[in-house]
Amino acid sequence: MSSRRAVIRGTGMYAPERVVHNEEFNRLYNKDVASFLVEKRGIHERRYMAPEQATSDLILPAAEQALERAGLKAADIDLILVATDTPDYLSPATAAVVQYRLGAKNAGAFDINSACAGFVTALDMASKYIMADRQYRNILVVGAYGMTKYLNFDDYKIATLFADGAGAVVVQAVEDDARGIQTATLFADGQYHDYMGVYAGGTRTPITHEVLERRGQLLDFAKKIPIETNGTHWPRLTHILLDRIGKAPKDIDHFFMTQINIQSIHEALDNLGLPHSKSHNIMDRYGYTGSACLPMALHDAAEQHRLKKGDLVFMLGSGGGLSMAACSLVWDYDT
Repeated sequence: MSSRRAVIRGTGMYAPERVVHNEEFNRLYNKDVASFLVEKRGIHERRYMAPEQATSDLILPAAEQALERAGLKAADIDLILVATDTPDYLSPATAAVVQYRLGAKNAGAFDINSACAGFVTALDMASKYIMADRQYRNILVVGAYGMTKYLNFDDYKIATLFADGAGAVVVQAVEDDARGIQTATLFADGQYHDYMGVYAGGTRTPITHEVLERRGQLLDFAKKIPIETNGTHWPRLTHILLDRIGKAPKDIDHFFMTQINIQSIHEALDNLGLPHSKSHNIMDRYGYTGSACLPMALHDAAEQHRLKKGDLVFMLGSGGGLSMAACSLVWDYDT
């Protein structure tokens, strides 16, 4: 195995300007929605993209900030991976839009869709590109979400959770196997593929006038995924990674977990026997931003100087499909 590893060298994030407080939903639905959102989900407010914005508009400022933090220019990037299930277009890839608008003239680019597990999946892929092929030195990895354009506001239990945003990291090659991304694992349970998603627009249900009238092109929670799913699988995946690197749960300094439900995060930490303070959470301010929430949380922690060189960091993502991804990394610089 090559000693070459991938380290995170810079982070960035962007949240749209419009702030939507829980109280707006109280007025919209004429009921107390805010108490549930705060107590059960940990959400106080969220950000919505403007009508004229697309997902790539969210990505650009996050990517530029990550490059600035890494001390690089767009031309230094060899590859762009965009993790999103709300792309600008069904085709071509949003990563191509980002590559052009960023001016990353030397970068290849493609999208990854494993729903809200996408960012950790993309981070794993970036690590493996760097380990396997020495032409890749600097890779931009993005998680982005524009789900508010797909919300059915007749369903207050769903519509009140979601928000928009983007997070980005620059991943760089180093010749040191004690630093950077150590190991990762993916998990899927495809029996849940028709439980939640945006189902109109692909070859299964192409967009027609009839489809739009009958079903629309909105986020659909057709069935309910068992509530204990994250609380059960996140600890299991954590132990898989810990066994590989010869560490124990107490050795983990920071967790970054998909930010849709504070109770699931607490359940996972309880099952690992760890304090809730180990997880850095941002859903209170930004709501649920899907594949963007993990890099946004990572950037938030970095900006608050919570990450120190040598810290052991675990990232756990989960999304529709059902897809999950987990990775462990040794943080490489003091923030």
